[in-house]
Amino acid sequence: MPLSFTEENYIKLIYRASKANTTNIDQEVTTNEIADLTQTKPASVSDMLKKLAAKGLINYVKYQGVTLTPEGEAKALLVIRKHRLWEVFLVDKLQFSWDQVHDIAEQLEHIQSDELINRLDKFLEFPQYDPHGDPIPNDKGELTNKKQVYLIDMKIGDSGDVVGVKETSPLFLRYLDKIGVNIGAHIEIMDKIEFDQSLEIKVNKNRLIIISKDIAQNIYTLD
Repeated sequence: MPLSFTEENYIKLIYRASKANTTNIDQEVTTNEIADLTQTKPASVSDMLKKLAAKGLINYVKYQGVTLTPEGEAKALLVIRKHRLWEVFLVDKLQFSWDQVHDIAEQLEHIQSDELINRLDKFLEFPQYDPHGDPIPNDKGELTNKKQVYLIDMKIGDSGDVVGVKETSPLFLRYLDKIGVNIGAHIEIMDKIEFDQSLEIKVNKNRLIIISKDIAQNIYTLD
């Protein structure tokens, strides 16, 4: 039986939250965390978690953390696959900018036709990454992950090409457009300011700019 939009959003959120740490171990997600992320009352979250547990999509015990079952993770990856493929389509084929596509893809990701999504994947020539640098699950739910390093963790003299961003809000992406730090931009660390941890960087070997710590910890390059 197809899941509702809300159920799909919950398992996608749980998947992302469980992968938020820097280790390879999935972390449990609490009811309060989900309530904060969805801006929903904990009681309402608990009701939804009971429904998802009854469908075999999550492991849930009251007052304990939530994890996805293998079936739940497969469902979450399918939603993510659809979302990211639609983002590629919107940017590459309809010329939307990367700061415009998230909300539209949020609507399109709930289309139920697997055949449509597989044909979309083929039409786009099987992209591995979305416009923000996030990996796109293939039709088997497999991800191609790059070994990435955050800009903030690079040392003076290090350089690399931007391959993704952690923050994807329109305001942040428009700021990156303004300073020329897009996917593929070459970055060299020229200096680190000890006072506030801001970075002086050279973009594409010709433009010197200073970016804040908050900006630097939301951009990553290949390690």
